[in-house]
Amino acid sequence: MYAKTTSDSINVKLNSLNSEQKNVLYELTVLKKNGFETEQFWTKHKSQFPKFDDEVRDQLASEVFANSQIVYTPPKDSAIQFWIQAQSLANWMFYLSAFIAICAIIALFKRYWNLLIDFVIRHLAPLFRFLFSPVLLTYELLIAGAFCVYYGVSVEEFVLRTVVIHVGLCLLWSQTTAIFAKEYFIKKYIFKVENNFWAESPWEAVKTISLPGLFLTLALVYVLCKVPQDVFYNYEIVLTGIATIYALPFWRTLEKYLYPILFPFKNDKRDREINSLGGCTVIALTAVVVLILQDNSLFYNVISALISLLAISFLILSLKMNYRYEFRNYYYLQFVTVLFLGLTFLYGFSYHLNEIVWFSLIGTSVYIVIKYFEIFSFFSDWERSKVWAWKLLGAAALLWLLAKGILYVSKILYGV
Repeated sequence: MYAKTTSDSINVKLNSLNSEQKNVLYELTVLKKNGFETEQFWTKHKSQFPKFDDEVRDQLASEVFANSQIVYTPPKDSAIQFWIQAQSLANWMFYLSAFIAICAIIALFKRYWNLLIDFVIRHLAPLFRFLFSPVLLTYELLIAGAFCVYYGVSVEEFVLRTVVIHVGLCLLWSQTTAIFAKEYFIKKYIFKVENNFWAESPWEAVKTISLPGLFLTLALVYVLCKVPQDVFYNYEIVLTGIATIYALPFWRTLEKYLYPILFPFKNDKRDREINSLGGCTVIALTAVVVLILQDNSLFYNVISALISLLAISFLILSLKMNYRYEFRNYYYLQFVTVLFLGLTFLYGFSYHLNEIVWFSLIGTSVYIVIKYFEIFSFFSDWERSKVWAWKLLGAAALLWLLAKGILYVSKILYGV
């Protein structure tokens, strides 16, 4: 309180001074800082100030000096005023010369543009043809992708960091795929990737799917170590890891033993992609169970990522369109899907993992809406039916009930 009172007193006295008094105090401080004797100067000007001791005077002088800005106005017709005017004139002449030079260069380009283009094509075309050849350009983009990932993690702004890193990840995946597939145009190597997953030669799937996936997984591990606060990379690393592992040759052999766990009733008319998705789902489900049994919070983000992918997989596998001729597996998958969604909800709620709770609630809501439309498909084509508007209105009412149900459940569980 004493310090505050002293400061307020100095401010009051400082505000009561006029310009001439502040000038005297400023000159007094300048003399002191340059080592001159100030007693004679102060005695000369002391009569202009009210009575106060030397300590208050010095405080006032210090405040005036610290908060003053010198504005110098050169005398009329002085050498300094002439020099300032000469500088201003010279600057304007520089600007004018730059503008004239730009206009002249544009005019020269207009006159000699064709000659310049001919020169560039004749002398630099071989260089550009080499630099931008498909093979070399692939390696250049690969280096650019690695650069984006390596330096993107140091970007502070979240949106820009995410964009730069994902551009790098896309370049890493696409260019490593092009190199291993030995196809340097995107349509060709995408077509090769789609065919090689079912190719007779397992090594082709390893080259075009597993190896690029491995490079992408390692890049995501680096990103996750550098920016662990961006948790969504956990989901991406799980996806790339599954793609890397599942394209290995021995899974093609194990697949025929894995997917019958989800499709216990034999049916040869099911699409091969659905069987593969079923096998991959069994692998992911096993991984989730193993991680949950570890009871370690370190794996919670990975478990959440796997559960989100499993929820999508079960929703796809439970679709009626996958079982056109035999419905026993369809009914069995409904039971497994409902059981999975229920158990994930209980697990997320028990361990207070809100992401998993929301995944189960969203997955359940989507599942109910899908089954609503599938029930009508057993009897008629709802799109061509005359009462399709009523069915659509029923879907709207169902969504309203689901929203109310989610609010009611959250109120009971969390007391909100």
